[in-house]
Amino acid sequence: MNYKVNKPDEEWRRLLTPAEYSVCREKGTEPAFSGEYWDSKDSGTYKCRCCGEELFRSDAKFDSGTGWPSFFESVDEQKIELSDDLSHGTARVEVSCRACGAHLGHVFDDGPAPTGKRYCVNSVALKLDVDE
Repeated sequence: MNYKVNKPDEEWRRLLTPAEYSVCREKGTEPAFSGEYWDSKDSGTYKCRCCGEELFRSDAKFDSGTGWPSFFESVDEQKIELSDDLSHGTARVEVSCRACGAHLGHVFDDGPAPTGKRYCVNSVALKLDVDE
């Protein structure tokens, strides 16, 4: 992995809140229905909290009923990285920001048309740039 934004751990700790650091750098998960964007209807672009890379658009967001922001597609598949996650006794596919390596969440094959994908993302890993 050759990240465009590569900072030492101490710098990430200084730049991020404890919750942001836990999710983005330590692959944690925020509690369901607790994040800033799980039920947001605002129009705009969701960017990586760590580096500002554009990752998802609000027009691809849908209510999955899970309590986390869910999207059926990313802005550009080249901006995210998918990897196997075998933690917690189950096989999942982790979604990370390709630019900085931030953990975003997971992708599942139970989303709506047209892709059938559900990118289940932690709110704390995102920053919404609202359309004006």
